[in-house]
Amino acid sequence: MAEVERWVLDDVAAYLEGGADALVVENFGDGPFFAGSVPPQTVASMAVLARAVVQQAGGLPVGINVLRNDAASALAVAAATGAAFVRVNVLSGAMVTDQGLIESRAAELLRLRRLLEARHVLVLADVLVKHAYPLAAQPIAEAVEDTLHRGGADGVIVSGVATGAAPKLEDLQEARRGAQAAPVLIGSGCDAANATRLASHADGVIVASSLKRDGRLANPVDPARVRQLQQALEQCQTPTERKQSLQ
Repeated sequence: MAEVERWVLDDVAAYLEGGADALVVENFGDGPFFAGSVPPQTVASMAVLARAVVQQAGGLPVGINVLRNDAASALAVAAATGAAFVRVNVLSGAMVTDQGLIESRAAELLRLRRLLEARHVLVLADVLVKHAYPLAAQPIAEAVEDTLHRGGADGVIVSGVATGAAPKLEDLQEARRGAQAAPVLIGSGCDAANATRLASHADGVIVASSLKRDGRLANPVDPARVRQLQQALEQCQTPTERKQSLQ
C-alpha cells in the first residue's frame, strides 16, 4: 500500500507541475474489474489514497471513479475525503461490457447523495461509455438528454471506443446539442495533436494515456506532456467562451 501511495503522489506532483486543472483518483490497476460493487478493501484503499491526493492537490478539484461502476462507493469516498466530483461509467441505461451487463445506478446514487448531504459532489456520467455497447442503438444526443434529465447527472463525458481512443467529432457535436448548457467533457484520447480539433467542442478533458512517459499508460505521468497538452488547450475556446465572445 505504501508503494502504491508513493506512485500516486508522484503522479499528483507531475500533474501539478504540468499545470493540470483537476485530478481524478481511479482504481485502474484493479482489472479485471467487478461489474458492480467492489470489495471493502478497494473502498478502504481508495479512501486512503483519495484523502492523500486531496491534501496534496492544493485546492484543485479531485474526482473519484470506482471501476467498473460502483457509483455508491465513489460517492462515499468523495464525501468522506473532500473530493469534488465522481465519474460514473453507466448512470443511465444498460451496457454490455467485458464484465457482463452493467445497468443504471442513478436511483441509488442520487438518493445516497441526499442521505450523505453531499449535494456539492458533482456527478459526471459517461454516455455510451468506452469498452461497452448499448443493448439497443440510441442516438448519442438522446442518451445525453436521458443521462442529464432522467439520470440526474451534472455533466456528461464522451469517449472513444477504448482507453486512449479519441471520440468522433460528430459524437461530440451531437452530445453538445443534447446537453445544451450542461458541461460536456472528453473522456479519452485527447492529446496535444488533436486538442485543437476536439476540445473546442467540449468544456474539459480527462486524460491519462497521452500524458504518461513515452505515451505508455503503465508509465508515470510526464509533467512535460501535461504542460504541452495544457498549452494546446489554452488555444481552444470552449462552447461557453465562444458564446460569451459573441455577446
